[in-house]
Amino acid sequence: MQGRLRERLIGAWRLVDVVEEPVDGSPVHRPHGERPIGLILYTSDGFMSAQIMESDRPAVLSPDWSDLAPEEYAEEARGYFAYCGSFEVDEAAGTVTHSVEASLFPGWVGSAQLRVVKFDGEALELSSASPALSGGAQVITRLRWERARPRA
Repeated sequence: MQGRLRERLIGAWRLVDVVEEPVDGSPVHRPHGERPIGLILYTSDGFMSAQIMESDRPAVLSPDWSDLAPEEYAEEARGYFAYCGSFEVDEAAGTVTHSVEASLFPGWVGSAQLRVVKFDGEALELSSASPALSGGAQVITRLRWERARPRA
């Protein structure tokens, strides 16, 4: 059915897990820890936003984000990742492309991030379409999401 993949993506998804699988067969890596926190949003007018963080990020000394020490900014950035932009779906290929307009990682700004989309009931898996460099290794990254429900 035309448009089915796009229709299923629309809405908010809560992060369940992030796993990096090295192509050389090394043990998997969880870059955001064992209990990552995050949301990815897809809007009906073609925009997306993803926010991912480690659940055990260290506390900062100041309640004023503009008053953090450079070391605190660096530490906070290591445990957080975010980007946003527009998206397009290729129904036949089962992929979504995120066209990155803003990102915590400047190397992604202006890039097209291709993801393979798989659904398992109400669960969503987004994985990199080809290996990418992470921590010095070529990896395929798999992110598992569940349909987000408001928390009380």
